[in-house]
Amino acid sequence: MTYGIREIFGFHSKLAMSFASLVFAGLVASCADAEDNAQEKDVKQNPTTTEKSVPADESSSASHKPVSADVLEPADYRLNDYRSPVPATLKGARVIDGEEARVLHKDNAVVFIDVYPRAPKPPNLPKNTVWRDPPHMSIKGAHWLPNVGYGVLAPHVETYFKKHLERLTGGDKAKPIAFFCLKDCWMSWNAGKRAVEWGYTSVIWFADGTDGWQEAGASLTPIKVVKD
Repeated sequence: MTYGIREIFGFHSKLAMSFASLVFAGLVASCADAEDNAQEKDVKQNPTTTEKSVPADESSSASHKPVSADVLEPADYRLNDYRSPVPATLKGARVIDGEEARVLHKDNAVVFIDVYPRAPKPPNLPKNTVWRDPPHMSIKGAHWLPNVGYGVLAPHVETYFKKHLERLTGGDKAKPIAFFCLKDCWMSWNAGKRAVEWGYTSVIWFADGTDGWQEAGASLTPIKVVKD
């Protein structure tokens, strides 16, 4: 028997193929729960890792409040409630909106990095189950580095992130790189902050992500995850 994420989580196929806000929220929550468990295991196996991430907020994007100037930029990474209002700034980075993102994309001047979390393969699937990754819609030409936006990264995820940042920038830490996810998503903020702390000097945060991209009149296209 063949199962996909739509069957496992009970989504209607049309909803799974669209990126409606309710599906986004449910998928982010499911990914966060699974990644949290994986990172908890890494914490136990790697004594140098002293924290673990907290699952994302399960509320839908439709219920999110608008970005508020009252949301202050924290000194450290966001560890929970990843789908909630974000600050207007990211220290050491430039913040852009959908229109600016379109201009940069058209000029091919920036490396766009999508940090939307990947749905993990559920454990204990029936024997001979064929697992299919759900489709992921994003900005054309973007590089999907999933799960690198959690507040605490498991060692293998941090290594994956560092390796591909170096590859995508050609080792040039001054090369512009833009991080995005969804609107009101702390994962892109965390990823951008991490890149700044690793010495990248032209970090861009596209805070509204794929939502802002569509609101600016641009379309999304299916992209594949960047593998190890």
